[in-house]
Amino acid sequence: MSTLEPERGAGTGTLVEPTPQVSHGDGDHERYAHYVQKDKIMESALSGSPVVALCGKVWVPGRDPKKYPVCPMCKEIYEGMAAGGDKDGKGGKGDK
Repeated sequence: MSTLEPERGAGTGTLVEPTPQVSHGDGDHERYAHYVQKDKIMESALSGSPVVALCGKVWVPGRDPKKYPVCPMCKEIYEGMAAGGDKDGKGGKGDK
């Protein structure tokens, strides 16, 4: 029997779609401030939608990032973006 078909006499079946993994725990990513595009932070503040940091962390911002050290992985990616930038060596731009 398919998992989408209801059992006899059990009512209707329900298709459950997976939701994105949004971090709420206190793992390593929770100890850092992460780099995210400024417009995505503003959008999240208005809509409550999750953001994606340069390192790949997905979460809904809610804490003051100034209270935490910068994520080493985000910092490394950001610095790599800046190295490939304009003639002054100031290229890619990201925000905490």
